[in-house]
Amino acid sequence: MVALLSSFHFGSVEHYRSLAGCERVLIDTGEHYERQSYRTRTSIAGPNGVHHLTVPVLHGHGRKTPMREVRVSHAEAWPQKHVHAIRSAYGNTPWFIHYIDAIEELYMTEHVGLVDLNMASLRLGMRWLGLNTPVEVSTAYIEQPAALDLRASLHPKRPLPQGITPVGPYPQVFADRLGFVGRMSVIDLMCNCGPQAAAIIRS
Repeated sequence: MVALLSSFHFGSVEHYRSLAGCERVLIDTGEHYERQSYRTRTSIAGPNGVHHLTVPVLHGHGRKTPMREVRVSHAEAWPQKHVHAIRSAYGNTPWFIHYIDAIEELYMTEHVGLVDLNMASLRLGMRWLGLNTPVEVSTAYIEQPAALDLRASLHPKRPLPQGITPVGPYPQVFADRLGFVGRMSVIDLMCNCGPQAAAIIRS
């Protein structure tokens, strides 16, 4: 099965479950940028609940912009804020120390294009999970995909698409006060579960 996905920032654990279950993945960077989606957002579970890490971008307001043309804004110190939020959320998790250096390096690298940043985060997540699913990038919008099209349906504000089961529950550091919080970033899964994460997304 071939899956068609939007470019995503780190991605939810369900993104990686999709990757693990496909023979090939196609990332569409010709589609239009959409606010409040996984294109710029990833979610972590901190002591006060869910926190959305959002990458600020430069794009024409009121103008539909292809993802391949969206640029990351460096007008504010958002990378430092993202790293601080991740440290606050996961500093006491058992596997934090094994992943934070790579996360910090990714955020402290000044990526120009949003797709560049997203692909770097995707490669990092795949490396952590030992996934070798081939990933191809299309710069042209794909109108009639011969694939499982998850571009619109895999969205933080919508139910999971049919055929994708939620990941979890798995141990989370704040489960005693929050209960299990699903559909979090791959960062959440790795910091809490470490090497067991690969088996969890496949279970």
